Amino acid sequence: MSKFWSPFVKDLVPYVPGEQPKLSRLVKLNTNENPYGPSPLAVAAMRDEIGDSLRLYPDPTGERLKRAAAAYYGVRPEQVFVGNGSDEVLAHAFYGFFKNGRPLLFPDISYSFYPVYCGLYGIPHETVALDERFRIRVEDYARPNGGIILANPNAPTGCLLSLAEIERLLQGSPDSVVVVDEAYIDFGGESAVTLVDRYPNLLVTQTLSKSRSLAGLRVGLAIGQPDLIEALERIKNSFNSYPLDRIALAGAAASFEDRVHFERTCQAVIAHREHLVGELQGLGFEVLPSAANFVFARHPRRDAGELAAALREQGVVVRHFKQARIAQFLRISVGLPEQNRALLDALQGFHLG
Repeated sequence: MSKFWSPFVKDLVPYVPGEQPKLSRLVKLNTNENPYGPSPLAVAAMRDEIGDSLRLYPDPTGERLKRAAAAYYGVRPEQVFVGNGSDEVLAHAFYGFFKNGRPLLFPDISYSFYPVYCGLYGIPHETVALDERFRIRVEDYARPNGGIILANPNAPTGCLLSLAEIERLLQGSPDSVVVVDEAYIDFGGESAVTLVDRYPNLLVTQTLSKSRSLAGLRVGLAIGQPDLIEALERIKNSFNSYPLDRIALAGAAASFEDRVHFERTCQAVIAHREHLVGELQGLGFEVLPSAANFVFARHPRRDAGELAAALREQGVVVRHFKQARIAQFLRISVGLPEQNRALLDALQGFHLG
């Protein structure tokens, strides 16, 4: 600890991202990256931006991207906020809507950045236990709160909450902002964006990192009624007026315009996921129902930490969490068929039966 730190810094517990191995020979199934590349139209749009125009600042409003996203989701551009990855968008939402002195509610097993933001901004929070099948029980959130946030599909479980249940959650907390974090929604769920015009307390966040294969670009967005978006814009312009560069804005907008590539690659990932689930179950794994581009699995006779270490020795990297309730699970990103096969071949060599 440095004597130059502000007092609160020593108490922060930062988020730990998934490992980014330096060895290219590893089969990397630990960070939920899309195995397919981004839209060729997005790549072409980004290349077109590389030139003399880079001496100029980007559009601080991100208007082209907002229009492209609004057209895709069937909302108005003034209902869209864009930022440097959904993590930044979420950070602004935490500061703008949850710093009210009342407890924020979120699942006990969910995206581990949520408690980090609470620590950073001094937001009181309470975790709400998932049920025995690792699902969210909407009725457990029907209590006084300063806001609710949940990932849907949840992370790291992959379990999906139906749109009807999301609506019930919104109706139960009409005076609090409810943030639905939809990083993985395109792999099997129905977006809550369709509810935005009916519920002024709903904010939906999404990312281009997963289903649009642009994790390296860092683009996220939020959709809600204009007064919620205005709050995010006020925070953004008090923090960084230019969160997205010219290349990112061009590529992100073009990715929304290429629906054919988007739909084809999402369907391929879904098909690979279902095949992977069947193979893992054939090896004796319990696999939670997943609507994401990953699966969450445990084996009744093998320790998850030991399995993760053994897989790494075979050149396959998966994610193991040490949190008590899920310490025996592995989160496995869905890869290309040959990557999934490498995982399954390694597991078969461990004689799990």
